[in-house]
Amino acid sequence: MEEFDCLVVYVPTPDADALRSALAAAGAGRLGNYAACSFSVDGMGRFTPLQGASPAIGTVGEPEQVPETRIEAIYPRGQRNRIVSALIAAHPYETPAFMTFPVDISLPSEA
Repeated sequence: MEEFDCLVVYVPTPDADALRSALAAAGAGRLGNYAACSFSVDGMGRFTPLQGASPAIGTVGEPEQVPETRIEAIYPRGQRNRIVSALIAAHPYETPAFMTFPVDISLPSEA
C-alpha cells in the first residue's frame, strides 16, 4: 500500500478556499474514489513580524491577531515537494505555517 502523509496548514480565513483548491489541484486530498478531501476549522492566528520581515498582514515589531483557518489534507508521501510547492505558491504569507507527518490510512485486515 502507498504511504501517505498529512499536511496541516494555517491560512487567513478569506484565503482558505483558494488554498484548498490549489492543494487539491496539486493532488492533496485524494482518498479512494474521492478528491479534494480536507478538514478545516477556524481559529485565531497570532504572530509578531520581526526585523527583516515583509508581512502580508501586520507591522514589524507589533503583535498581530488574524482569523485563520486550519486545513488538513492527506497526500501520497512521494508527492510532498509538489504539494508543499503548491502551498507556498498559493499562500499569502511570506512564511506559511505548516507541518507534515506520516499517517496510516489502511483499513483493518479481516481476521
